[in-house]
Amino acid sequence: MFKLRATILKDLRVLLRDKIGLALMFGMPVLLVLVITKIQNSTFELVNKNKVALLLANRDTGKISMEMIAAIDKIGMFKLVEVPRGQADQQLIDRMHAKDALLALILPKDFSSRISARAKKITAKALNSFGLEANDTSTAKTTNTDPVTLYYHPVLQEAFRRSVDGALHSALQMVESKQVLQQLYFSINEKQLPVAMENELLNNQSPITEIPVSRDGSRTVPNASQHNVPAWTIFAMFFVVLSLGSGIVREKTSGSFTRLKTLPTNYLLALLSKQLTYLFVTMVQAALIFSIGVWLFPYLNLPALNLPADLFGLFIVSLFCGWCAVSYAVCVGVFAETQEQANGFGAVSIVILAALGGLMVPAFAMPDSFQLIIKLSPLHWCLEAYYGLFLEGGTLQDVFASIIPLIVIAILIQLLTVWGLKRKKLI
Repeated sequence: MFKLRATILKDLRVLLRDKIGLALMFGMPVLLVLVITKIQNSTFELVNKNKVALLLANRDTGKISMEMIAAIDKIGMFKLVEVPRGQADQQLIDRMHAKDALLALILPKDFSSRISARAKKITAKALNSFGLEANDTSTAKTTNTDPVTLYYHPVLQEAFRRSVDGALHSALQMVESKQVLQQLYFSINEKQLPVAMENELLNNQSPITEIPVSRDGSRTVPNASQHNVPAWTIFAMFFVVLSLGSGIVREKTSGSFTRLKTLPTNYLLALLSKQLTYLFVTMVQAALIFSIGVWLFPYLNLPALNLPADLFGLFIVSLFCGWCAVSYAVCVGVFAETQEQANGFGAVSIVILAALGGLMVPAFAMPDSFQLIIKLSPLHWCLEAYYGLFLEGGTLQDVFASIIPLIVIAILIQLLTVWGLKRKKLI
């Protein structure tokens, strides 16, 4: 026990001298959590608070085009910037290249007449199916409505473009449905559709009750902090590979290992000391980042992190996540020949494992061919355990199924490390 304590004190002194390593292990993760959470929180609030600029070229003079504009504005997703009716398409594109707006919508000059003709055509078909004769059957030859043209800037990702497309289709469908209802009512009753009835027919939507699934019965909707803080805390834990991995390589190449072998102790004890030291570091990382999420985020206009009710479960999950991270760092240090190899491979591999583990892209959004590979990433099981506590309101017992694979992976990494030590004749 005396040897272990002395070795731990030595490793702590070495760690405290590594100012750059400390900055990477504490400063960078904190900055990463702040930036990512701020960005994602802004993305979550994009529809509700921020609006996307949309250049609107209305080349139609009819009433229906104005109803279309009102329907788009009612969505609340766009900041409409109307442009002169005679402005050419290329001028709109030039304004988009100048980043005046990322979207531009063009309503054709015969938009109202086309929508009206289409509504009459649908009305005629409906009346014929009812066994009634339409007043005007000439609309049967009417072609479909000219397409509404939407220009978008290439920087917009596909998921956002789909949401924009869905919103515009919804507005267009609302306008067309309104015209069809008015035509049907007029054809049957020979008078205009009352406004009250029109609003009741068009706006009669059944409400959808959204309830987040939780194990503790809580109905609190998870915010951006609940998603990001646990994920990037795991990322910070595994990034101790830059300090611990390179430190082990430094001992092997500088002759420190040779001196350690002359001492009346085993090198495995030295590795155990490093693991305990850096396990303490990972726990401090988790405590620091969680504390920032709880107390600092509200002052930065970010949603506060809500800690799970089972704090003991949170401690155990953090402990095993930290142990797996430290085990991986030691393994990288044992097999690397130079500090450059340890730093380069360690950093790149952590980013890859984070991507596969669901920290960057949700696991459910990945293709089926990746599902097996995902389960090989220790960061995946770390994230599953944390999400079980933070998002699902679970306890330690609920996330135990995620902790077991994490323990198995850590043990396999430890065995691989021992094999590497024997192969290199280090023990």
